[in-house]
Amino acid sequence: MIKSRFVRHHGIAIHVLDSKTMSDPTLPPLVISPGLSETAEEYMEFMHEMYPRRCIVLSYRGRGRSDTPERGYGLAEHVTDLQAVISEANLPAFHLMGHSRGVSYVLGYALNHNEAIRSLVLEDYPAEHKKMPESWAEFYIRDYLIPAQREAHIRQEAVRGIERESTQLSLAKRLNLPVLILRGMQEGSMLTDAHMQEYESLYMHLEKKNYPNSGHDIRNTESAAMVKDIQAFLARADIRAT
Repeated sequence: MIKSRFVRHHGIAIHVLDSKTMSDPTLPPLVISPGLSETAEEYMEFMHEMYPRRCIVLSYRGRGRSDTPERGYGLAEHVTDLQAVISEANLPAFHLMGHSRGVSYVLGYALNHNEAIRSLVLEDYPAEHKKMPESWAEFYIRDYLIPAQREAHIRQEAVRGIERESTQLSLAKRLNLPVLILRGMQEGSMLTDAHMQEYESLYMHLEKKNYPNSGHDIRNTESAAMVKDIQAFLARADIRAT
């Protein structure tokens, strides 16, 4: 059974889904950092597929059932959302996974709080936090958010806040952790050969998986293969840590 709760920090309520009650307590949990407009609810099927490993996923500020503050949409504020969820769960050890822009938040967290992290799973995004260009928010709202009916997933205020407060920042720093990079090989993937070479230069314990029939959204195009690869990688990381 997946349970819902809210984690509150600095006056902001962050919505969390947690599969603890249906999981194997001997397996370190997987904490999931969703992409730009994703919500925790969009990972429920994935959480079931990862059984018996516990999964914890949040909706970042301005997304899903989480609060939408007027300001606070830079890298640091998103990292504090993730940090609050991890701290509240009181996890002695865990794996950390990010999709798309959620990779930025994973790396932003891991570079300063890697003591309890067993491994990283990074899905189709480079080691950076991107500055959104001027007028990106209006384009995104007009041409994607409204036509795709995703305004309940990410509020317009959050989209505009991300454009206003985002900064360009390299997160390409070495980490002594097992890292799995998931890369779509079709049009729409956000990883280039140059990005992969950078990852190879950063991480000694790096594994790579390419998905020939996927662009950016591997979870919805090659889900079975992706789940199998992640499960096997996490098992190897657990063995390495013992």
